[in-house]
Amino acid sequence: MSAESGLKTFRDSNGLWEGHDVMEVASPQGFANNPELVLDFYNKRRRQLLTVQPNSGHHALAALEKEAEVVIITQNVDDLHERAGSTNVLHLHGELLKARNIHDEYATIPWKKDIRLGDCCDAGHQLRPHVVWFGEAVPMMNEAMAEMQQANIVLVVGTSMQVYPAASLIQYAPENCPIYFIDPNPAISSSNRVEVLAETATQGIPKVIDRIRKEYFAS
Repeated sequence: MSAESGLKTFRDSNGLWEGHDVMEVASPQGFANNPELVLDFYNKRRRQLLTVQPNSGHHALAALEKEAEVVIITQNVDDLHERAGSTNVLHLHGELLKARNIHDEYATIPWKKDIRLGDCCDAGHQLRPHVVWFGEAVPMMNEAMAEMQQANIVLVVGTSMQVYPAASLIQYAPENCPIYFIDPNPAISSSNRVEVLAETATQGIPKVIDRIRKEYFAS
């Protein structure tokens, strides 16, 4: 979703995440073994996030709120949906522009600068990025499932369908709910229930929204 804004995608084709094994930089074990490496990794991503802007895909979804109820369920940890104007965004994997202490996943604070060893909350506990690492629970999963169960139309954009439990959400959509899967290298094929568009977010999202307007919103 955010690749066309200039943000790097989840992991490279060789399985590495910006040159690192994902477990080194995105797991509780990795943080325990080398907290400075993990903090530096996310500091670089946070700095990059602050230099980019939402793309036309983000803006198209935000504009759709003027005509329909739109709920964004995202695996991305950036704030580009919010910056584009979307008001109902559910972050499954946390938010890069927030920090929390190492003992309380709910005690989040806004955070735009680097996190260093020694940066602590008011209670004296080390801060860490407010992101869900591998091996950690996904606190917003139940809410995401509930949203999917009452969806009328589902758009799935730019996912490898390899990260669980997020990849299972598609299974919770109602039986007759149309599903559009938008990805330049789609991980699934079209079926009776799913229509796959092998396109980028900025190409596919406006196209699907235009179709939705004609098929569902026409007077």
